[in-house]
Amino acid sequence: MFDQLSVDVSKATTKAYSTSFSLGIYFLQPKLRDAIYSIYGFVRLADEIVDSFAGYDQKRLLAKFTEETYEAIENKISLNPVLNSFQHAVNQYGIENDLVATFLKSMEMDLQKVDYTEEKYKQYILGSAEVVGLMCLRVFTHEKRELYDELKPYAMKLGAAFQKVNFLRDMKDDYVILGRTYFPNVNMSHFNGSVKKQIELDIEQDFKTGLDGIKKLPASSKGGVYLAYVYYRSLFKKIKKVPAHRILNERIRINNGKKLQLMINSLVINKMNLV
Repeated sequence: MFDQLSVDVSKATTKAYSTSFSLGIYFLQPKLRDAIYSIYGFVRLADEIVDSFAGYDQKRLLAKFTEETYEAIENKISLNPVLNSFQHAVNQYGIENDLVATFLKSMEMDLQKVDYTEEKYKQYILGSAEVVGLMCLRVFTHEKRELYDELKPYAMKLGAAFQKVNFLRDMKDDYVILGRTYFPNVNMSHFNGSVKKQIELDIEQDFKTGLDGIKKLPASSKGGVYLAYVYYRSLFKKIKKVPAHRILNERIRINNGKKLQLMINSLVINKMNLV
């Protein structure tokens, strides 16, 4: 009963924070959904600590969360429902501790002012996005080690594309409210169309590689991942049309009606085996 409650809490967390990922998970085969809800719930809790808990000792909270995460994985139980569901996914699907550690290291980076060089930018993308894609890929390719190894670089690029789109979408809050600038060697006081275009070209290449990988996924996960791709691709196209100065003054969104239409289109395309 407690294990089911734990998954339900992670599922509720996913639905509360991300309608797009909730839609994507819905298109996965039912046997995969609980683990992906659990991974998202874990990632979201860590992200909340570093993004939303201003006024609290965020460093201590993240350190405690990290300690409890490893204890949950080792002991195969936690009284924190999200960590309990996450440890179950980790242990069931063989998600490596190295992936968890790399993710948490990126969360630590958000607790301090970082001048992002190209190297540190890649390090942050690896931890905050690429390894999350690999956690999910472990679930999608369960007991298919060769397929996991084949799809690993594609999953990392897709995760990177999603995260970089998030950076553009959230630039106003990240820079103005949180004082963060993720893109390397970018002076935000001189953020212009030329700089934005260079970032977009990089994201385009990540999307291209990511789509190649989606085509090779098992049928059990292809539809859900493709829907996430379609959503982020549509958000990216919308962002590309917005002038650079507006990126710093507003958060670009896709409304729920548009998300529903994307879901329908994705279902049709997937059924036609065009992906």
